[in-house]
Amino acid sequence: MPTSYDVIIIGAGSMGMSAGYYLAKNKVKVLLIDKFDPPHVSGSHHGETRLIRHAYSGNAAYSSMALRADKLWTDLEQASGQRLLVRSGVLNMGAAESANLGNKQQTAADFGLKVELLAADEIRKRWPGVRPPDDYVGLYEEEAGYLQSEACVRAYRQQALAAGARLLVNTQVSKVNVGSSGVTVHTLDGTYHADQLIVSAGAWFSELADLIELPIRSVRKAVAWFQSDESLYDSARFPGFTFGAEHGGFYGFPSINGSGVKIGRHDAGQLWKPGLPFEPFGHYADDENDLRRALEAFLPQAAGKVVRSAVCKYEMTPDEDFIIDHHPKYNHVLVAGGFSGHGFKFASVVGEILSELAQDGKTAFDMSSFAISRFQEAGAM
Repeated sequence: MPTSYDVIIIGAGSMGMSAGYYLAKNKVKVLLIDKFDPPHVSGSHHGETRLIRHAYSGNAAYSSMALRADKLWTDLEQASGQRLLVRSGVLNMGAAESANLGNKQQTAADFGLKVELLAADEIRKRWPGVRPPDDYVGLYEEEAGYLQSEACVRAYRQQALAAGARLLVNTQVSKVNVGSSGVTVHTLDGTYHADQLIVSAGAWFSELADLIELPIRSVRKAVAWFQSDESLYDSARFPGFTFGAEHGGFYGFPSINGSGVKIGRHDAGQLWKPGLPFEPFGHYADDENDLRRALEAFLPQAAGKVVRSAVCKYEMTPDEDFIIDHHPKYNHVLVAGGFSGHGFKFASVVGEILSELAQDGKTAFDMSSFAISRFQEAGAM
């Protein structure tokens, strides 16, 4: 196997695998290295599905990136011959005075997105399985939906390899040396050299602290599929959803092929670091209790027995915005991380952006919100 490359990517999960594909597609000689064998259950992309929405509140960069990501996912579908994006629609619910929903509605108007603002009684009529409080409203995005997350990573892997990328799986990086004009990556199985390096290590950034220290916290998150009334929650008639309640913020998916409604909690969770036990679902009582309580309040006929469960990881930054930037000292090292539980939908465009930065040193997207320097200025590093 060759030992010299144009670009080495450490971490070949959703972002890294995507970047590897776009680089290889442009005839860049690229090596991807992963501690596991993607797609796998040790990161943030397993559990079958992730929501994709376009109307973000706040930073307009997210909505412009989401729209580009959507286009790239459909391109990947065509290239791979697989269905990866299901436009089920997504219903976002919250209290009527929620600034978050108001901001999303404004973003939708700014970007020409098709959304509907629905009162609580309209939600209940359209989807009889939903029981929002009277003072709630819903913002429904018809063109939103969900991605088959593991299938997406698998498709990028297949396409990257077909385009000429090399991939090392189950390979631990032991050391990285960065010189003025190149990098050397040491693994337990060999040493590799490249002109440039992309680091997209997810929850494992702390193992590369000698290269860069980032204010990323890894958080254990629990999700579960609950036995549901298929006449109400089947994917043919029920959308993906998010809602905020007094006991937390939640997201979920319709019952897909009889799987039951899948639900997770966006906030809360337990801090985790590499080397610590990663406890299975049910180790903490709130793994199920939080999710069941939310379903009983909002989707009562989806609160049956748990038929399946999973645990995965969020990698949180202090402000929950991403990190996509050059290394503070080395311009030929790119860093992508801290995707904070809402990053998967962007994996396609983040990979494209990383490939552009590696090849051209620039991208058309505004990356200022994702700069590492924001933490240095705030004293968070």
